[in-house]
Amino acid sequence: MKKINIILAFVCILAFTSCSEFLNVEPSNQADSSTSIQSAADAEVMINGLMRKLTSSSYLGRDFLLYGDAKGGDLTIFTAGFGGNDLYYFSHSQTSNARSGFWSVGYNCLLQANNIIANINALKAAGTTEDLDDFLGQALTVRAMIHFDLVRLYGKPYNMEKGSYGVPVVTAPVDAKARLLRNTVEEVYTQVVADLQAAAPLLPNGVNDGYINYYANQALLSRVYLYMENYSGALAAAQNVINSGKYSLYTPSKWVASWASQFGSESIFELGVYVNEADLGTSSPGCYLRRKGHGSSSINGNFMASQYWLKIMGANDVRWGVMDWDQATDDAGNYNHKGACYKYSGSINLAGDGKGSSTAVNIKVIRLSEVYLIAAEAALQTGNKAQAATYLNAISQRDPDVAAYTSSTVSVDAILLERRKELFCEGQLFHDMCRLNKTITFDDDYFGNGTTSPYRELTIDRTFYRCRLPICQDEINANPDIAAQQNPGY
Repeated sequence: MKKINIILAFVCILAFTSCSEFLNVEPSNQADSSTSIQSAADAEVMINGLMRKLTSSSYLGRDFLLYGDAKGGDLTIFTAGFGGNDLYYFSHSQTSNARSGFWSVGYNCLLQANNIIANINALKAAGTTEDLDDFLGQALTVRAMIHFDLVRLYGKPYNMEKGSYGVPVVTAPVDAKARLLRNTVEEVYTQVVADLQAAAPLLPNGVNDGYINYYANQALLSRVYLYMENYSGALAAAQNVINSGKYSLYTPSKWVASWASQFGSESIFELGVYVNEADLGTSSPGCYLRRKGHGSSSINGNFMASQYWLKIMGANDVRWGVMDWDQATDDAGNYNHKGACYKYSGSINLAGDGKGSSTAVNIKVIRLSEVYLIAAEAALQTGNKAQAATYLNAISQRDPDVAAYTSSTVSVDAILLERRKELFCEGQLFHDMCRLNKTITFDDDYFGNGTTSPYRELTIDRTFYRCRLPICQDEINANPDIAAQQNPGY
């Protein structure tokens, strides 16, 4: 994908070029982004375009999901040289493997969200009688989510050094010549919380498949508060979702099949991916995670579960149902290494999620399972161990051999263990390891086939400078002022 810096992205949008990525963002009867929303129908078109953009391969459509587990130690590679190796090796620099797509797509989406917010606020100020609150609330929530994701990629954890550089906070459409500078991590989080709180009362309480409702907002708020160690806030927001009754956990017998369906009972915010829209084909996350050659000769088997993840899984855990053998063999040449993940293929038989395609599979951004795990950690940290154990047991029962947690056995490490099992390949692990200040281990030498040289076992922690991405050279060329704010080490 082209490296597009913030300023060039702004030019593309404001000029309304013919670039296909932007064609579905503005209503066809409006060319000026400052007046692109004149009605609720226009606002809906803009929201649809924004949701589509979030499924970019450089964001929630693939790379953000891979980033969390490839860097977190629960994914490994069988053979070097295929897409995504830089994530596993942390081989980033200002000019190479900078992963600039996170930055460019993130700020492109922020521009779209800010145009929606500015347009709706202008219409409200002018006295419109149309109800635009839902669209305004969705745009504010998306703006918060993007800032939160970007600050986790480019900034240090909130509880590590919140006065250090985060990312530029952008809350309004800006001039194409603007040279945006980085706000502190704390300032970014402050804006994220403010946007989520402002959006909450605007959003509908009903289930809103493919879009953001009040409960998606609260689920995201609980995630943000957890990172801020505002445990009482995280627990309250999580309980707003859990106690609503709008969503329900899958029973163990139904968990595997849930990945072959859309908008299930656990799915709080799920982005639609359709055959002729947002489908990445053999570049989809499902294809990066399934075994080499399964479904197409173009599939390289980019990533597989590491030995560390495989060893934490109980023999009878129902979650094995989305895992299948990969290209690794044992000493006897048998294919019994179940490291291939099929969450984003629907099933190990490539069932997809009901669209007749094994690659056009929706992205489940936040599920009720995660909210229960957030509630467990937040309850533990606020001193309610019994409540923490109850929330944790609701998830851990997916392995029938795991003894129920009690007030005396529940712990942060136990919750992290269950997060690793439940949220595997959902993009959370690396960020969890950094916020919890854990050491991350990689089994580079396991396969002994040249995945690293010399073969070694590598461990890092969050002090490693490459735990933050660099500001890429293209962005610095367009915005020289930000060069002085490059992350240390690059």
